[in-house]
Amino acid sequence: MARHRARSLICGVLLALAGPGVAQAQETQTQAQAQAVTPAAPAEPRAESFEIGLSTEVIAIGADFNGARLTVFGALEGGDYQLRRQGRYDILVALEGPRRPVVVRKKERTAGVWINRESESFEIAPASYSLASTRRLNDVAPAPVLRQLSVGEDYIRLALPRPEAEAQAPGSGEGMGEGSERRDEFAAALRRIRSASGLYAETYGSVEFVGPTLFRADLRLPADLPVGEHVARAFLFRDGVMVRQRQLSLRVVKAGFESAIHGLAVDYGYLYGLFAVFLAVVTGWLGRVLFKRD
Repeated sequence: MARHRARSLICGVLLALAGPGVAQAQETQTQAQAQAVTPAAPAEPRAESFEIGLSTEVIAIGADFNGARLTVFGALEGGDYQLRRQGRYDILVALEGPRRPVVVRKKERTAGVWINRESESFEIAPASYSLASTRRLNDVAPAPVLRQLSVGEDYIRLALPRPEAEAQAPGSGEGMGEGSERRDEFAAALRRIRSASGLYAETYGSVEFVGPTLFRADLRLPADLPVGEHVARAFLFRDGVMVRQRQLSLRVVKAGFESAIHGLAVDYGYLYGLFAVFLAVVTGWLGRVLFKRD
């Protein structure tokens, strides 16, 4: 018993002489053991991303221009290989022409003559629209998502939101507020007319993966492709959810003699008008002289 008390007394004296350093070391050791026992938080999965490029940045329109093919290529980064094999990634690529105001008129037969009776104006209608996708749009994402992104011929935003409709749920992008059915009717007519002329077009299955991460999309451009700044927009979807989007610019310009005539008409409109009138008079006079009958 005496030995045990003496040993305890000696240990107490040694701890007192060591001071707070021993206590701090013991606390540090305890914290290290606690950190070793606590499991590390799992790392967050890397989000998918992708980049795109265009086969050309400028399209020149000449006298023999009868349409063109634009290739959009890209690479998917950080994607899941299993999701890729299961076809759960979708890519949409759209080329939008310059947005310009347009007026749609409705003709009615009156007294045996067809005349314009009603009309509707749209402020931001794209002059052309070409879309390529991995699958049909309804299989890629629900209609509200496509309408919000303004993707697809039936969901293109043609007009600016009206102030009286800001508090209402968005409709088709045109018909909001009063006269929504009427605006939707004219919007459908505009899409139908431009689809018939080839200015609006959609192709499905024209976006394909050519490798584990590489993909390409082929867009057919019409012969009457409008001149101006075009925008190529690409969207990456995973299970119907839009993950990323990218966009690039494309210029369509006139080349050759057509470019000179276009520049003269734009920069010197007054002189161009006088020249056109003079050319018409001279052509008419020459026709009369050449084909004059005695």
